[in-house]
Amino acid sequence: MKSAVTVSLTPQARSGPFVFHDGLEDACIAASKLGFDAIEIFPPAANAIDIAELQGLLDHHELAVAAVGTGAGMVIHKWSLTHADAAIRHEAREFIRAIIDLAGGFGAPAILGSMQGKHEGDVTREQALAWLAEALEDLGEHAAQHHQPFLYEFLNRYETNLFNRVEPTATFLRGLKTKNVKILADLFHMNIEEEDMEAAIIAGGDLIGHVHFADSNRQAVGLGHTMMHPVIDALEKIGYTGYLSAEVLPLPFPLIAAQQTIESFHHYVH
Repeated sequence: MKSAVTVSLTPQARSGPFVFHDGLEDACIAASKLGFDAIEIFPPAANAIDIAELQGLLDHHELAVAAVGTGAGMVIHKWSLTHADAAIRHEAREFIRAIIDLAGGFGAPAILGSMQGKHEGDVTREQALAWLAEALEDLGEHAAQHHQPFLYEFLNRYETNLFNRVEPTATFLRGLKTKNVKILADLFHMNIEEEDMEAAIIAGGDLIGHVHFADSNRQAVGLGHTMMHPVIDALEKIGYTGYLSAEVLPLPFPLIAAQQTIESFHHYVH
């Protein structure tokens, strides 16, 4: 398994669970100095990234891109793939498609989290899931052009009413024609929703394509009460070799959160 740390470039997400918020250079310097393998990026849009600048920073600091988030489409524009308005669903899909292309250029997957939306008002659960499935079929196949999976992140009940646990998510994804959509297992959401995190990971099996390495309180691992040994054991049992990426609050300070994360990573991963 490999280590990654998050950097948000979206001012509107300043209070969000991202370790670094002060630009790519700042994040790359800190990540490299602490010994991380990669950074995970939360940009305001695909065209907000200077590709040459980012590639230069990655090369200089010997880092990779672990993944690129799409959540700014929700944070800034309130777009989602299950919105009642067809025009907004279209905007959401094209916003995500552009980030898939950006991420793919760096050999990384894109993440669908908050932009999945929810069912509410006149939108039934059945309709929302039909729209979600249609979008995942399209975006999953688009990501395949870059030889990368498209990552779907189930969220806790306070953030969506679509999928909140690994097993129902896996069942839904296995029903798609595309086999290129993988699960992002966020340990913070799992701590809220799963009765047995180890069993949930094993149920996800080879569908698990990315992990957000966070403790029960959304702080760095080791600052909450999640029992991490069983989680890592389960990831090892399913043969997971991807990233453990710190999508955590920058508490008490960004560098301390990052330091705590990398120390925990080395403590649990051998």
